Amino acid sequence: MPSLDVATLNLRNIADRWPERLPLLLEDMAAIQPDLLGLQECVFAVGQDRLLGAAGAGAYAVRRGWAGRPEYGNSVLVREPLRAGEAERLDLGMNRSALRVPVTIAGGPEVTMVVTHLHHVPADESSREDQARALVAWLDADPAPAAAGTIVVGDFNAEPVEATYRVMVEAGFRSAHREVHGAEPAVTWPSGIQAPGMDVDGDPGCLDYIWLRGELRAEMSRLAWHRPAVGDPTLYPSDHLGLLARIRVGP
Repeated sequence: MPSLDVATLNLRNIADRWPERLPLLLEDMAAIQPDLLGLQECVFAVGQDRLLGAAGAGAYAVRRGWAGRPEYGNSVLVREPLRAGEAERLDLGMNRSALRVPVTIAGGPEVTMVVTHLHHVPADESSREDQARALVAWLDADPAPAAAGTIVVGDFNAEPVEATYRVMVEAGFRSAHREVHGAEPAVTWPSGIQAPGMDVDGDPGCLDYIWLRGELRAEMSRLAWHRPAVGDPTLYPSDHLGLLARIRVGP
């Protein structure tokens, strides 16, 4: 059966030394070349998703879903020969949204790729839980669910001890990283970047996930976009670390 390399990354929009971060983002993207990539805090007006898609040899289709304002939100990149269908967007309130894209594997089944970014204020756990429940209800109501299963990626702004995490588990989703390693990464935020105006609201922890449901199994999972610049340990590709997983598709 086929396998897919799936990645997720919160880009931190164009804050936190964006011109210096861009080469690091492009270098890792050229090396990783995932089949499916979900981006959060993507500034469409700058073309951040298209810049990453052009970083390596692969050709990528781009699907976008705004969050809060039309020029900003979530993005899904789908590498050829995979075929991306029409995207659907869910408004989650509080300037957050989810984006769902059907993806057809050449000679194989269809999977659903979803990217989201939940509410960020650490104390507002109930708001994130409500958003996660709305996300699950939307996915469960899909009139034509993918044959192989659903992949949900993104910055959930929730650690594994929160109710938001339990909502996903109770809905039948499995964390790819936990499936491979038996536990989540200790930290996916903050990365270690130092910048004027950087986000310092909250304690370090695991906030980012690749979730699987259906006939999908994680064979590998690791951090990505996690290396500082050579000669500058205060510069990272983003304020979040990314995740990369290899997913076996099929029973």
